[in-house]
Amino acid sequence: MDEPAEIGRRVARLRAERGLTQRALAEPSYTPAYISTLESGKVRPSEAALRFLAGRLGTTYEELSTGRPPHLATELRLRLTDAQRTLATGDASEAAELYREVLGDAERLGLDPERAEALLGLGECALEAGDLAAATAHFEAAEQFLADEPPPRKARAVRGRAVAHLLAGELRYACYLLETAIDELTAGGLADPEALVLLYTAVISPYTDMGAHARAVHAAETALALAPQVRDPALVAGMHRQVARTFLASGRVAEADASLAKAQSVYRQLQLRTDLAHCHWMRGYVHAQNGDLASAEAELRTARDMLAARRAALYTAQVEVELADVLRRLGRGPEAADLLSGLLDLGDSHGAVHAAGAHRLLGLMAEERGDTEAAERHYVQALALLERSGAGGDLADLCRLLGDLFRRTGRREAALDAYRTGLGHRAAPGTTTLGPAPAGVPGVAPRVVGGGGSGPGLWVGGSPS
Repeated sequence: MDEPAEIGRRVARLRAERGLTQRALAEPSYTPAYISTLESGKVRPSEAALRFLAGRLGTTYEELSTGRPPHLATELRLRLTDAQRTLATGDASEAAELYREVLGDAERLGLDPERAEALLGLGECALEAGDLAAATAHFEAAEQFLADEPPPRKARAVRGRAVAHLLAGELRYACYLLETAIDELTAGGLADPEALVLLYTAVISPYTDMGAHARAVHAAETALALAPQVRDPALVAGMHRQVARTFLASGRVAEADASLAKAQSVYRQLQLRTDLAHCHWMRGYVHAQNGDLASAEAELRTARDMLAARRAALYTAQVEVELADVLRRLGRGPEAADLLSGLLDLGDSHGAVHAAGAHRLLGLMAEERGDTEAAERHYVQALALLERSGAGGDLADLCRLLGDLFRRTGRREAALDAYRTGLGHRAAPGTTTLGPAPAGVPGVAPRVVGGGGSGPGLWVGGSPS
């Protein structure tokens, strides 16, 4: 709402244009003296008074209180819808341009809700393009505009920021953001089903990567229980896509694939191409974990081609790492090596987990050709990346590989140190980025770090580490 003086001048102008006296405008609810005081800017009118006067003046409350014709906000919302459709079915760079135009107009008109929506859209475009710093900045700016809104309204911004940190390999901080938002929703009695499904779905992946299996299962079960109350089919499909990871970690491969099939069906009907590509990616991952390499290759190639067509550079490179793992296991090492350069060429913009996966594969291929020095170098680079991210399953698998390398080259103490490090984590089906997890050691229970299956260093009610 504008300042009283600005509103007063607007009322006086509109009254004069319509040939009304102050008495004619005021009656029967107000007095001419009140209208005179209002027009002189000496009183801030209530919403009820402005709505009454807007009706008498043949305008809207919004135009009278802000000076903006109501159709402008409606037109901006229509343009936001066009941008959202373009992002879902077209090109992220084209959608980003549409969002930037809306953002500029919303800033000029002072329409904060539309500014927040445009910033959320720009964040999603930046995620797809792999520009994680820009994505984080856009989501943070959207949160600032939504600071006074109820927690459910802020869920998309929080989820977007958490995904950006997850893709950058900052798993603990992603969990912290999502858990904090979930706590705020539930503690405030604002248990909006759609907001909760969005947040619980987003936290499954970092929980799984960190080895927090009990928490991942709890998040999946909560999301599934809330799903019947959610009206957005794309949100439900996204939930099924993530819940598949918990099924796989429990050895329930058929149920994981069924969940992904449900998600694919929805994405195909809604023509959500990036989400559909992610579904093919996840199905390829399930097949690779289950040893069905031919099916895995077909699904991962489909995902890679779809994402490349949308110029989603980061996601494309990450899929290529998983495809390279499948090709190596099929005995096509040179073809696998060609794929790995894409992710490493992205530099600091890629996520730690898949970058570590690329180094792990390069280490395996170096071992296969007898170059133990190169293998050790790649394994050590991968280990540094994974220790930063806290990806438990991948850490356990890599420590096993590094320990085996040290043992074969006669470095017994170094091998024991690597094995001890790996024992603090658990590599089970669905917990590693690449390939099938190694079989567990019979009679040896893996040590749970942090208690209660919370995973290594997982934030629980305090500050993130």
